[in-house]
Amino acid sequence: MRTVMTGPAWVAYSQIYVESAEDYADMHECFAGQRNGLCGAAVAGKLFLMTGLHTGKVGFTVEVHDRMPSVEYSAEDVVEAAYWPIGDAALVTWGGSGGSWPLELEPGVEYRVRYSAWNMDAGHQAGPPMDDEPLVDRYLLQFWPARPAPDRVVKETSKQAAYRHKFAREQPKPAQFAEMKQERARQAEEQRLAEHAAAWGGASPSERMQGAPYARELSALDRALVDALEQTDPQTLRAIARWAARRACEEAGYGGNEQIAGVLDRMDHGAGWLETLNGPPPPVEPGTEPVPTIALLGIQVHGWFDERDPFENTETVVTATFNEDPFHAAVESVWLATRPFVDKGRLPVELRERFLRNPGF
Repeated sequence: MRTVMTGPAWVAYSQIYVESAEDYADMHECFAGQRNGLCGAAVAGKLFLMTGLHTGKVGFTVEVHDRMPSVEYSAEDVVEAAYWPIGDAALVTWGGSGGSWPLELEPGVEYRVRYSAWNMDAGHQAGPPMDDEPLVDRYLLQFWPARPAPDRVVKETSKQAAYRHKFAREQPKPAQFAEMKQERARQAEEQRLAEHAAAWGGASPSERMQGAPYARELSALDRALVDALEQTDPQTLRAIARWAARRACEEAGYGGNEQIAGVLDRMDHGAGWLETLNGPPPPVEPGTEPVPTIALLGIQVHGWFDERDPFENTETVVTATFNEDPFHAAVESVWLATRPFVDKGRLPVELRERFLRNPGF
């Protein structure tokens, strides 16, 4: 016999555990189908142990035996169950902050576990013991190799044990619990997919759509438009992006700004990104080297904002038209272009009338 742990152990919510796997299992699952409610062993690799004391320190001892030990009949409550560690087993406290003790059990070996308790009722009625006060309730956990057998109540004395046993016997069988978990998981997945689809305007997006900047936001406004854009040829998508950028500037009242007008004209004439924003490079005099172009990185929140400088808004929406993917360029430009409109749905209506005259678009 080896005593692998003895001394005070911290409990919270009248719980302490043996774990050999990281998978979470709740209290109901651990006691599913059992007769005893003190040592929940229905989940492989885990033991869910109940105490009388709600919060504080209890006396605790863990023993590992080569064969079945004698029952400690001085204990008021004794239960047994089958246990099969699937990794390195340890006694752990709620949340792990109160300590952890390795139990030196062999993973994969079938064990019988006996859980004996003293003074559960007194522990339940007591407050957390102070440092100089004796511990009220104590517990003995014993393991030995044995073939699996149903859990059982060896001895029942305390009201707390009777209450816990009643709880365990009200739980569904493990197979029923597994079905319930699967059904909850199925419902949760259905809910997740429904919420995902709702965020995308009522239908799940394609992979291409998910990769497009602001596609989700534009889908929430007009999903049919995004679907139509996805089916549109690249040349038309480029034209849509540039048209949307110009419409945004017109709606925002930037039409009288000569600098912005020049940017939009260069964009429409197919100039490169830097030339569109900065104008054509200066002419190179014969026998001189061209002045190198230097791009300066400016960091700001991306988007169109009414309070932002007009040129910065123009720069944002025009830059979107240069996205390498024409679909991405159209989606981002159209979304940004809706920002200065009071009626956000007006721009999509204009877009359809100008570019998407096919039925259904």
